[in-house]
Amino acid sequence: MTISSFHYIVTQPEQAAVACSAGADWIQLRLKNKPYEDWKAITQETQAVCKASGARLIINDNPHLAGEIGADGVHLGKEDMPLAQARKLVGSEMIIGGTANTLEDILLHYQSGADYIGLGPYRFTTTKEKLSPILGLAGYQRILDGLRQQGISIPIIAIGGITQPDVPLLRQVGVHGIAVSSAVSAAADPAEQTRLFLTLLYESVSDHRR
Repeated sequence: MTISSFHYIVTQPEQAAVACSAGADWIQLRLKNKPYEDWKAITQETQAVCKASGARLIINDNPHLAGEIGADGVHLGKEDMPLAQARKLVGSEMIIGGTANTLEDILLHYQSGADYIGLGPYRFTTTKEKLSPILGLAGYQRILDGLRQQGISIPIIAIGGITQPDVPLLRQVGVHGIAVSSAVSAAADPAEQTRLFLTLLYESVSDHRR
């Protein structure tokens, strides 16, 4: 299973459409405080956008809905359903990601069958209501070193206030990729921002392999 290095977190299908047109292939839909039917309608619209461009759709916080509509995956926050329980609910084929702030969080998700980890926050962000302790570059380095010492390999996606200059630095410490929201959504030209992020991620992979 290939986990994309660029995760774009959206709240509406229009955002997904713009990013997918610019080459994004992994969309995470994050909705809060909506009735199930409204959530389902927005999710299905976003799913149609993703299918049209060959992108994967990951549903935030709602394994029941992800299973009902046949989404590609579900992402679980620290206060959501336990990952092991979600795995039983959605089966072995669906992608499951888990939010983490510590090495211990990652180990728990890893043992519960996670496919990737959203590790953060990198820096302060207003996108999340309840923010865990900020990690910074040193925090990522420490946690990734801890994983290597234990011989554990799982894709780590950095999240939390990430901007384009952060990408090469985060790649150097060993993260698999990044997740962004407002860095694209709030940009004057979201499609161009998406292309710039993708270019940076591809370039940093090439530099890392040299």
